[in-house]
Amino acid sequence: MMAERSPSISAGYYLVVTIQGDEIVSYETRPRRTPHSTGQGGQTHTHQPGQPHGMSPGAAARHAGMAAQIQGCDILIAGGMGTGAVQAMEAAGLRVILTDIRDINFALTALMNGSLADRRERMD
Repeated sequence: MMAERSPSISAGYYLVVTIQGDEIVSYETRPRRTPHSTGQGGQTHTHQPGQPHGMSPGAAARHAGMAAQIQGCDILIAGGMGTGAVQAMEAAGLRVILTDIRDINFALTALMNGSLADRRERMD
């Protein structure tokens, strides 16, 4: 399972959490290399009027790179995400959960007890 944007790490990293049963057994950080997180790399993207976020030319390649960084994970928890990124993560086999819970520990507890709501209205 993977949780994005933990309060204990920067937005430039994914926090990968391994859960067995109802117990967290490990944490790992992985770099989150995207134009959004780094502000670098010479990559830019645009948003066309009336077009959902993440659906511009070149977005599919960027999103595939994001999915590759979290290969081996089953669930992606995020505070928000563009339509194209959600579609790419789901196509890569991830269950995407968008949440308004900002504290990763609360989000993980809610996930483990089955109460973590998927708030698709947080998709832009």
